[in-house]
Amino acid sequence: MLGKIVWKNIIYKPLNSALCICLLLFGVGIITLLLLIQNQLEQKFHRDLKNVDLVVGAKGSPLQLVLSAIYHLDAPTGNIKLAEAHKIMNNPVVKEAIPLAYGDSYMGYRILGTTWDYINKYDGQIVVGEAYTESMEAVLGADVAESAEHKVGDVFHGTHGEARNGHVHEDHPYTVVGILQETNTVLDRLVLCNIESVWSVHSHDKEVNHSDVDTIHSLELDLNHEHDHDHHHAHEHGHNHSKAVQTADSMEITAILLKYKSKMSALRMPRIINEQTNMQAALPALEVNRLFYMIGVGVTTIELIAGGIMLMAGLGVFFVLFNRLRERKYELALLRSVGYSPIQLFLLLILEGLAFAIIGYLLGWLLSRIGIHFISIKAQNDFNLKFNWELVQGEGWIFLLTVLIGILSSLIPAWRAMKVDVSSTLSQK
Repeated sequence: MLGKIVWKNIIYKPLNSALCICLLLFGVGIITLLLLIQNQLEQKFHRDLKNVDLVVGAKGSPLQLVLSAIYHLDAPTGNIKLAEAHKIMNNPVVKEAIPLAYGDSYMGYRILGTTWDYINKYDGQIVVGEAYTESMEAVLGADVAESAEHKVGDVFHGTHGEARNGHVHEDHPYTVVGILQETNTVLDRLVLCNIESVWSVHSHDKEVNHSDVDTIHSLELDLNHEHDHDHHHAHEHGHNHSKAVQTADSMEITAILLKYKSKMSALRMPRIINEQTNMQAALPALEVNRLFYMIGVGVTTIELIAGGIMLMAGLGVFFVLFNRLRERKYELALLRSVGYSPIQLFLLLILEGLAFAIIGYLLGWLLSRIGIHFISIKAQNDFNLKFNWELVQGEGWIFLLTVLIGILSSLIPAWRAMKVDVSSTLSQK
């Protein structure tokens, strides 16, 4: 019975009720949406970092280097000579060195030339086809394969740069030889091939003699500095790690992902690279923390604004319930006369405040999910990033906060409803 009375009172003046609910839903929606984006971004960034101690590339912005080499969300700072990179990769303190070469894309997804160590680093598994072993063979990440609707044996052409409408390398077709299982990492949104493929496509663009490209197989880089990756997994795909990359020192790569044998190396190696070479070394953990600190300032500001909106919503609920008391005194006195206790009248007003809060929260939660859907579409078009509807930590606290606002805003009106003088109120009528 109390529930029916609560509902009738909420819809008695729909505009006042709608204003309170709208304030609550916007406050809840904004905070929940920010929480979704922040949590999922942090998960993606830390998952893709995957124990990379150092990123080495061309001089420029360290953050840009990290975003381009690890997360593939930005343009590279430039290329570095393989001869110089080779010295870093063969340094005794380096446990793992993964070279990266890129510059082209396909349907907005980056084409990355690298060794199979990179795929192993993210626990990549071939579900269809096999690993690339020859130049111009490509393995597609799960998102790429889904978007392009490619199967093994299909042929495609890369586009110069990151833009979808850039120059197409029609003379250098790639052949799909494998498709990777979904890993929920950066691997899903990459087209992977060997580094020779990238050099082969760009050899004419850089006006390098074809004889230089022919020397790709003249040198052998041994990248196995006591790597602790799974060699058995690589052999299942028919890939030989002892011949990871073979090339001429005149060629270039874009970046190197390094892992140290000892954390003590982190104190010396970046400084040596930055001061004594024409390359730069960026600490990805430091740059990512700096990025989230900068983002966090803006997020905190918006959260405070959303919290202010929720506070205004609570005041709105209070004023709606308080102002209605005059109109409802006779109704409350009648309820007392037919057997309702003061406690029941108190609960009636509390339930009304709770109803506003719960309706506002549910609509706000729905608004945040609609918002994350459209943000995901935009992020996928611009950065090939996807956001999910999943529940995240903190949403339960937002619900409790919303309920608390509903209860606190109805306490004073509920107390006054409990103190209604039945005889004088009925005699006045």
